[in-house]
This record gives sequence, structure tokens and C-alpha cells, in this order.
Amino acid sequence: MGYLKYKGYKGSVEFSEEDNCLFGQVVGMSKNRITYEGKTIDELKTDFEGAIDYYLDYCQRKGIVPHKAHSGVLNIRISSEIHDMAASYADKCGITLNAFIREALKQHIEQIHT
Repeated sequence: MGYLKYKGYKGSVEFSEEDNCLFGQVVGMSKNRITYEGKTIDELKTDFEGAIDYYLDYCQRKGIVPHKAHSGVLNIRISSEIHDMAASYADKCGITLNAFIREALKQHIEQIHT
């Protein structure tokens, strides 16, 4: 699957055989769903960028802070036992807990996608 990128937002590119058109939605925007469509890649890209611009303009007019998808900050809840084991392992490796979790997630995702 391809992605469009604009002003820090990332959008999916999908095809509907039934409607014979391209469509997508901004990734990671569960509270503010932003969708777009087009018959060509250029139309899809124009509609995607227009949807982002509209959303940002709307937020500005309403005094709302726009949601940014996947900021890179992630809060997770795990048991204290797992937290302790991960912290101990990270310490033994001479890395931060953040670095350990980041690498573990990366390796797991790469394993799934191979």
C-alpha cells in the first residue's frame, strides 16, 4: 500500500473496484476521520491536500489544536514484573529502557512483515 504525505500527515492510498476510484484516509486520526478520493493519483493527491488544509483551517477558526497522527510519544500499561524485566535487560545491555522497547517493537514488526 502506498502513502501520501503532506504537512506532517500521512494518508493511505486504496482502490475501490466497485466504484472504480482511488480513496484513502489520514492514518492515525481516530477522533477526527479525514477521508479523500479521486479518479487519478493527481486528483487523489489534490483532494488529500485539500482535506488537510480544510482540517487545519477549521481547527484554527475554532481555536482547536489540530491532532497530529503518531507523534512518536507512546504511553503503555504493562505489569510491574514485565517493566522490571525489561528495565533490567536494558540496563544489562547498557541501553535505556526506551531504546530497548523501541528496538523490540521494531524487530517484532519486521518479523511480522517478512
